[in-house]
Amino acid sequence: MNKLLKGLLIDIQFFTAVPVPLELPMDEPHLKKAVQAFPLLGLIQGFIYALLVYFLLEFTPFSNLATAFLLWLTTILLTGGIHLDGWMDASDGYFSYRDQEKRLEIMKDPQTGAFGVISVIVLLSCRFLFIYEITEYVHFLSYILIAAIPFLSKSVMGVLLVTVKSAKKDGLGALFQHAATPKALWIYPVYIIGLLALAFYINGGQPIATLILAAFVFLLFCRLKAVKWFGGITGDVLGAAVEGTELVLWMTLWLLHYFVMG
Repeated sequence: MNKLLKGLLIDIQFFTAVPVPLELPMDEPHLKKAVQAFPLLGLIQGFIYALLVYFLLEFTPFSNLATAFLLWLTTILLTGGIHLDGWMDASDGYFSYRDQEKRLEIMKDPQTGAFGVISVIVLLSCRFLFIYEITEYVHFLSYILIAAIPFLSKSVMGVLLVTVKSAKKDGLGALFQHAATPKALWIYPVYIIGLLALAFYINGGQPIATLILAAFVFLLFCRLKAVKWFGGITGDVLGAAVEGTELVLWMTLWLLHYFVMG
């Protein structure tokens, strides 16, 4: 089996709720390929989201509200909530307003605090609003843009993983970080160029470029704040970055439907 395919299957095992009944190698070469396959995992998720919206709107009697709810629910269930867990833990750590070491201790606590609960309610409420109003104005280009959201968020996760120091020596983030170097990211620009080429081919270059720009700006924000707030990246910080990126991109797509694509 191709190493990149095995890397993708590793990603599916770790970052989704989809069962993969295979014993996959967890050595450095395969984990490196797993990092290179992060955007591909996001693209698969995005394809599922876009296909779900298209099917529900075109072939069922469900309302836009029901369609939005089912897509919103799928974004939670497909990942098994793994990134939401990181978002809550990172929120508990950040809103404690303690030093970096204490924040990391708080994030290890299996119990979720009030700030984690409040932050995830705000996150999911905003996401639902954006998804619902996007389905009100959906057209062909919207499906491409929906598919691009998890693709870009997983790209941000990969860049953060290999370009920001680790805040601790163990955990999921450290496991992948030890296997990859910044050189492994050479394939990410290839993915982005392919996405842009598709966008310009279907006359959707400006909206796609806007999403990419929004993801890049949020990436820079995460790079600065991960070190300042937590001393580097952890699995929870990466999960929070994925959720934060997707929230920013859903909001960007929502605004694009109002002011550019409407």
